[in-house]
Amino acid sequence: MRSGTKKFIAAALSLGMGITLAACGGSSADPSKGHVYLVNGKQEIGDQLQKLADDYTKQTGVEVQVNTAAAGSYDSTLTSELSKSEAPTMFTIGGYDQFAKYKKYLTNLKDTDVYKLLNKEGQANSHKDADGAYTLPYAGEWYGIIYNKKIVNEYAKKPYAVITSDKDIKDYDTLKSVAQDMQKHKDDLGIKAAFATPALDSSASYRYTTHMGRIPLFYEYRDANVTFAPELKGTYLKNYKDMFDLQLKNNPTPSTMLTSKSYDDVTSEFALGDVAFYPNGVWAYGQIKDNNVSDSDLGMLPYWLGIPGEDKYGPFSIYDASWAVNQKASKQDQKATLDFIKWLVTSDEGKEALSKEMGFSVPFTTFDNNKYQPANPLTTAARAYAKEGKPSAQSFTVPSQQWQDNLANALTEYAQGTGTWSKFESAYVDGWQKEWQNNQKVLGMLPQVEPFSK
Repeated sequence: MRSGTKKFIAAALSLGMGITLAACGGSSADPSKGHVYLVNGKQEIGDQLQKLADDYTKQTGVEVQVNTAAAGSYDSTLTSELSKSEAPTMFTIGGYDQFAKYKKYLTNLKDTDVYKLLNKEGQANSHKDADGAYTLPYAGEWYGIIYNKKIVNEYAKKPYAVITSDKDIKDYDTLKSVAQDMQKHKDDLGIKAAFATPALDSSASYRYTTHMGRIPLFYEYRDANVTFAPELKGTYLKNYKDMFDLQLKNNPTPSTMLTSKSYDDVTSEFALGDVAFYPNGVWAYGQIKDNNVSDSDLGMLPYWLGIPGEDKYGPFSIYDASWAVNQKASKQDQKATLDFIKWLVTSDEGKEALSKEMGFSVPFTTFDNNKYQPANPLTTAARAYAKEGKPSAQSFTVPSQQWQDNLANALTEYAQGTGTWSKFESAYVDGWQKEWQNNQKVLGMLPQVEPFSK
């Protein structure tokens, strides 16, 4: 962590400690109206959910209990609670592994009023099978190439510049030319490098496994007109390599030292104004703000790799948290739960809490105006592409943490010169098939295949 970057240490410590919260509606609850019991997997929003639960009980008489699992204990907490007679009526579902594990508990929500309130992107990211849709995504985020408008536009004024303003960067080839030229003139520009370090330690490697790794996947699915395939060709891995090489050659850190740099280190490089480009997501804003980059100088480019047709899309969207309703709950409690969720996404109080206090871009049609969007300039920049007719590219499911770890290891060896690029290609393509075969054995199912939405 660099000393120049301001941190909210108290907030970070409070998230790391982990507190299980549980509360009932108290004397204002009416048992005849059913009850709601939420096991929440996002610890950072536990307090806000508890307040919403209390207010809803006061307004409706429906008891709402919230149990926020301690850090690192969500899966064990949910498993334990589901085995009890007073089991949760709703809970959080993260990735596909959780969907498959808890599938037997999930209510088909496809015909419910609240599912129909999801916007197109929300419905696309609901976990499904051939029979229905089972989750309600509630937290949308985006990733792409964050950039410092001030640095780029100062560069554009130079006589050697290859652009006249940041608006000229409309494709991968232009981005590549700009980055290489900025690197060549970095001393004149007063920066340390064009790109932030492509750090590969455990805190930062996800940017190249679950983020950049999904880009070739998206376009291979596009070509095949599917949303899942248990085997891949690796059609666009050459494009991945070109972008990785671009970052490898135009950042402040020697290639042999990439595993020595953490997430905090590389975020600091950008936040302090030392680099122009930083591939990451909207969540980085919390660590970027209040440093050397003003909100008005923050922009986000789509995550281009030079793939044909990528100019039709904006940044990649990702939904790592959804609500599910327990089909084993009584019909009365299921109805009470669906009513509570509907209140969360339709009432002014619920929308204000989800968008402003929790900072989510919520994929329901009731949030589509600007009033209920998070005060995050990176989110605003990412969402602006849709208004230009460029939808978000979808982050499709990856098979396992092991697959991601193998990619990170292969990239590290490649960067350090101890491994070949073919090892990365094998980890990506052969590892994909192996891990999904293992998932089918362990989980008993594979993701639903649907036509690719273009």
